[in-house]
Amino acid sequence: MQQYQFEKIYSQMEKEFGSIERGEEDFHTMMFYPMESNLLKTHRKYPSSNSRRLREAISLVLFDIKSRYTGEQFSLDKFRDDDNARLEYALLMSFDPFTNEELRSILTGELKMNLNDLDKLHDYYAEPISCLLRLRESVDTWEKRLGSNGYFEFAESYIGAQITGDDLIYAVIEME
Repeated sequence: MQQYQFEKIYSQMEKEFGSIERGEEDFHTMMFYPMESNLLKTHRKYPSSNSRRLREAISLVLFDIKSRYTGEQFSLDKFRDDDNARLEYALLMSFDPFTNEELRSILTGELKMNLNDLDKLHDYYAEPISCLLRLRESVDTWEKRLGSNGYFEFAESYIGAQITGDDLIYAVIEME
């Protein structure tokens, strides 16, 4: 895979799932809060996992998700390093049942979700994908305004006081 193809995932996912408009983020707080909390906790522990690495991590996560609901495999090793992989993991822990065993247990147990049903997975991932696309726009905005670590500087000032501890949290997406 080439850099162009790696970055094209954003437009592909936006075309398929849509995106969240500015000002509409409050309707998606239940997904944004775990994502942003996990990212901020990870950045605090590993400052080299900065805003620039976050943009890469979001691409990696979008490919991870796409592989889960399509069955396709993507060769991403040349794009992954320790700094963006930590952020990739933090994001996936916030919603992905293939990464977060506790979440998997809830979805397959209490909520009786079949994780082998690719159509159900496609629908399940719609909310996280929309949030990831909006998060990427936020990263771009804050990098332009504040520099290479702009997103985390913004996040620290906006929600930093609310984010404590090291444990990564998650959201449960209930399907109908």
